[in-house]
Amino acid sequence: MKLTQQDWQRLGVPLSALLLAVVFAVVIISYAQSYRDEISQKLQQQQSQLMQARARLQSSGQERENIIRYLPVYQRLINQGFIGEERRIEWVDALRNIHQQERLFGIKYSIGAQELFKPEFINNLGPFSLYRSIMKLELPLLHEGDLLALLDSLKHRQATPFIVRDCTINRTGIFNAVNLVPVATAECELDWLTLHESALGAAP
Repeated sequence: MKLTQQDWQRLGVPLSALLLAVVFAVVIISYAQSYRDEISQKLQQQQSQLMQARARLQSSGQERENIIRYLPVYQRLINQGFIGEERRIEWVDALRNIHQQERLFGIKYSIGAQELFKPEFINNLGPFSLYRSIMKLELPLLHEGDLLALLDSLKHRQATPFIVRDCTINRTGIFNAVNLVPVATAECELDWLTLHESALGAAP
């Protein structure tokens, strides 16, 4: 069937309306797809933020549990002088009290400067740095038990932790049950240990 010019004139308005509808539909579909992509992207961002918030909440919960669990231990170590500044006066007081209680002949001591300590048996201290101060002891002995009594008393006083680096005992006389005088001399070196938080840059 062949369309005449009059037929084309009659179809002009419907064809224009159809073309306009097609263009409008294409625009609407394109906008809908763009809007859908934008909504999908925002949804992914919201889901990601939600996951991050849940992770932070879980992490904060674990941190709170760790604080509750370890805070008493941490506080006890502070009270004992293991964490924080040195307590040299307390060390000297402990020696003086032990000397009186154990009735030792006498104790000579000297304490060196504090220094950073990196023993091989400790690999990771976390946010802390370990320091030591070397104390040299010299004491006359009635017998070897005097030295053991001194070290054992220091240990059980819950003072700052220490490590016995070296001890040497030299005999200076012969035991006499009548005159109780020293028969040996002990020379020892102790490492008094303290922890400092590295974040504070707390070099002594």
